[in-house]
Amino acid sequence: MLNQIFQSIIISENSSQFSIETFLVCTFCSILLGAGIAGVHIFKNKSSKGFFMTIALMPVIVQMVIMLVNGNLGTGVAVMGAFSLVRFRSAPGNAREINSIFLTMAVGLATGMGYLAIAILFVLIISAIQIFYMMSSFGEPKQKERTLKITIPEGLDYTGIFDDLFEEYTKQSELLQVRTANMGSLYKLDYHIILKDINKEKKFLDDLRCRNGNLEISCGKISYGKEEL
Repeated sequence: MLNQIFQSIIISENSSQFSIETFLVCTFCSILLGAGIAGVHIFKNKSSKGFFMTIALMPVIVQMVIMLVNGNLGTGVAVMGAFSLVRFRSAPGNAREINSIFLTMAVGLATGMGYLAIAILFVLIISAIQIFYMMSSFGEPKQKERTLKITIPEGLDYTGIFDDLFEEYTKQSELLQVRTANMGSLYKLDYHIILKDINKEKKFLDDLRCRNGNLEISCGKISYGKEEL
């Protein structure tokens, strides 16, 4: 009985025709699953209305393409080439957007072939895992990691001048970049650090100010950009 539920509702895979009832059932299922995927996608994520509509409608579009191809190898190759051209005319998205696009395409393939129960089960499993990862701290950067930017006068040799403070307050420190500013009268140092104790961050900055002549210092969380793939 369970195996029958997960079988395709399209009886003849080699047939070039399918009933209107089958088409409507598959389309309705694709619309519901697309809306569900779009709802999960915007959970704790900023996205435009246009991208939301794209995610919601893509399963229906892919389903229609698969139904029209219906075992025709030549048509399938032509469709694959058409889909590959879309990638070069689209702007790069972030990691979650790419994930949602692949998910909707997989659902459209399943509904287009008539495997509605498998498509529903697949969306439920992936959505549950995605929500779990978003709610948990899995994959988040360490809270003690910081980007430290220090401004020093040109007469101050930055080589090793802060080593004792880094040894006292940090587990790890690395000089990433040195830049000049204000017509060369100032140096801007960019460090990546891991603090030993997050509660001593202010004392650490105060000690640094005593070394750099009370010039500008900034300490913040590490920015990972737009999470592009």
